Amino acid sequence: MNASGLSPDQLKLQARVRELAAGPVAKRAAEVDRTEQYPWDNVELLKDAKLLGMTIPTQYGGQGKGWLDAVLTIEALSAACSVTGRIAVETNMGAISAVMAYGSEEQKKLAADMVLAGDKPAICITEPDAGSDANGMTTRADRKGNRYVINGRKHWITGGGVSRLHLIFAKVYDAQGNFEGIGGFLAIRDETKGLKITKREPTMGLRGIPEAVIDFEDMDVPPSSLVIPPRGLKKGFADLMNAYNSQRVGAATVALGVAEGAYRLALDWSEKRHQFGRPINEFQGLQWKLADMSIKLRAAQALVYDAARSGEGGFPDMLLAAQAKVFTSESAIQVVNDALQLHGGYGYLKDFPIERYLRDLRVHQILEGTNEIMRVIISRRLLMGQ
Repeated sequence: MNASGLSPDQLKLQARVRELAAGPVAKRAAEVDRTEQYPWDNVELLKDAKLLGMTIPTQYGGQGKGWLDAVLTIEALSAACSVTGRIAVETNMGAISAVMAYGSEEQKKLAADMVLAGDKPAICITEPDAGSDANGMTTRADRKGNRYVINGRKHWITGGGVSRLHLIFAKVYDAQGNFEGIGGFLAIRDETKGLKITKREPTMGLRGIPEAVIDFEDMDVPPSSLVIPPRGLKKGFADLMNAYNSQRVGAATVALGVAEGAYRLALDWSEKRHQFGRPINEFQGLQWKLADMSIKLRAAQALVYDAARSGEGGFPDMLLAAQAKVFTSESAIQVVNDALQLHGGYGYLKDFPIERYLRDLRVHQILEGTNEIMRVIISRRLLMGQ
């Protein structure tokens, strides 16, 4: 799929990443799924191709690229390997974008250096009893002298056990036990005592990235580890979550890329597969199915690109990000399901990638805020007159 409005440099980037994705990344995709091992070889490829930390400002070693550049990269990678696409999301958006926007100079340098070296930061928000209701979190950071002591449990943490840098959301209390707001603390696995990777959760899809339960047991950190947006702790959670809009655009982009990959396979299969003495793409019913798939993809791509463009000079617009995530994640499921149907029984086999695409896609209606929560955000913004 192609969209208008891309600059010559963006078209070159898109072509370069597509070439990389179609080669070694695509060849490893099935193995990543089968072994459930993090694709460190692909991380090295991304690092060598300067596709990690693209959005990091140049003064911290990055390229200062915009959200659309990151989206073009994620889209192309996800068409070949959704796990690698997710890695590109989390090394250009989410936690790293929050730190680069709101962190201290020391925090920005730390995060930038780690990402550019190949680390995928983990953002720790979700808890066993606080998923969509983030305000219901129980993880707390208590001020003890010149330190914070953090206790609590997070789960569904993408990259747990692989990621080194963690951005941990906790309720912050002063030395007298007064609630100050929700803040984000930086901690490093194997360096910050009290950060414990408790277990890995087996998942339906995206099996090459671990989803983990993480416990914080009297985790002792200095005040300098706290990321404080300009409006302070009272408003800090809202500001930090604003950075999460980039992550939502990233999730939509992975779904878009996966669906595009399935669509290309369906087109190719419809030419190669013969029934009743002719290619199946000569049957009108299948032609219409392919037409409908292309329409969904074109519309989804437009929504994703518009959401990415809306973040120039800041973060993507909340309404556009939510709309892109809902429409794309749901349309992508339809496209991949149609691609599987077009393959017939072959699409159901593990020897073909379609079933993997379908498994990898399903979670994108859940992660980064469920689609139900996205609809709440959309309706509220519309009723507010935006």
